[in-house]
This record gives sequence, C-alpha cells and structure tokens, in this order.
Amino acid sequence: MEDIAAQRAAEWLVTEHLAGHRFVTLGPPAAPATVPDAYDIQDRYVALLSRENGAPVGYKVGLTSAAMQAFCRIDHPIAGVVLASRVHCSGNRVQRTDFGRLGLEFEIAVRIKSDIPAAAAAHTAETIAPHIDGVCAAIELVDDRAADYASLDVRSLVADNSWNAGIVLSDFKPDWPDLAPLRGRASRDGDLIGEGHGRDILGHPFNSVAWLASHLASRGTSLKAGQIVMTGSVMKTVFPEHEAHYRFEIEALGAVEVRVCSTA
Repeated sequence: MEDIAAQRAAEWLVTEHLAGHRFVTLGPPAAPATVPDAYDIQDRYVALLSRENGAPVGYKVGLTSAAMQAFCRIDHPIAGVVLASRVHCSGNRVQRTDFGRLGLEFEIAVRIKSDIPAAAAAHTAETIAPHIDGVCAAIELVDDRAADYASLDVRSLVADNSWNAGIVLSDFKPDWPDLAPLRGRASRDGDLIGEGHGRDILGHPFNSVAWLASHLASRGTSLKAGQIVMTGSVMKTVFPEHEAHYRFEIEALGAVEVRVCSTA
C-alpha cells in the first residue's frame, strides 16, 4: 500500500477513536485492498499510538479458532501490537467508559526468552518452545467499538490493531506442563461464565506463537527476547455490561483477575 494512503488511514483511525465513533469499515481511498495493506496501516497506526502509549512490548494473536476464521472469512489468524502502557498486572481496575465497547478474552500468554530468527521453513510449536521462558494466565482487553459483525471487514479490523486495547497478566511461570489439555475457567463475580482448553488455541498455544513468528518474518521483523505474546482465547469473548470482577484460572498456571468499573 502506498505510504501516503496508509498514513492517512492511520490518522483517520486515531481521529475515530478520539471521537468515540463506532467501528466502521475503512473506505476509499484509504481502504486496504489486501491483508498486507491492512498491516501497512496497522504499522503506522501503532506508531501514532506509541506517542502516548509507549513502545511496543509484544503482540496479540486473534482468530485462532476455525469457527472465528470462517466467521471473518479468512483462513489464518491475525496479529496486533501490545504497547507498554497497556500492560496491566492481575487485579487491575479498568473503566468501561474508556472503551467504545470493552471485550474480555481469556488466554494463555507467553514470554519470549531469546530472539526468534527467521527460518527457511515455517516455525512449529517444537521450534518455538526453546525460545519461551514463561507462561501465564492472561486476559486481553479488546475494543470492538460496537462493530456490526454481520458486515465486518477483517482487513479494517487488522488495520485497527486487531482491536487490542490492553492485556492483564498473572505471574509468569518458568515451568509448565503440556499446555494443550489444561483447562481454563472464567468467572464473573464468582459465577462460571465459560471454559476452554489450551488445545482450543490452534491445537496448542505454541502453534500460535509459531504462526506469529512466521508472519513477522514475512514483514521483515521478528520476535525479540522479553516480548509478550497473547496466544488467543480459549472461549468466546465476553462483553461486560455492568461493574463486575472477572477471574480466569488455568490448571497448573494460576489465575488472573480484573475488575471492570462503570465509574472512576
């Protein structure tokens, strides 16, 4: 995508967020014709966001289930960038009014131990594993700005940083069992609202990291030591409508909590 068009689209996204407008598909002349075009816009949009939200510290991977990929008419996951000021510790409070529409996704996060170089062949869970030194329960904060899913254009979603608006992390564990069979359970004010397993993330969370590493290589970059990767949700997104306390606990990994508030 031409640099000028991508920059104008990125600036328009900033304006839309500041104005509190509902999510809409990017229109001409800045509409991304392809998914790579959408990432060109995302790169510039993230650069603008970094001025107020700090440097990139990691990534999120979304659309990690076959059902969600089919729903969005795409045959692979998508990625977004996590910025420094948007990383929160377990127990943090977030305000619903700070988002167009807040969604919570219940995930497994990993921390990268060593730089992951581009590989001649696509990365796999096995080639990725030696580059990970921590795993934890996590919650992604997404902002879909009340999108109309019936007319959702995934390229516009990608351009809008794949809707990442922050992450909430528990403590990283330096040792972990096989992640695929681990069950995660999400609750709201103590009541179970959903559950899933590590295998619900592309068969294994490390497959998600492998996809991301290959995706970044295709764009001339790579995962670096210390970065965090949100690997994808084990269950459907929850959209809080009222003040509540959310908890996500994963066998052998611990729990992460966030309180959603309606007022400061």
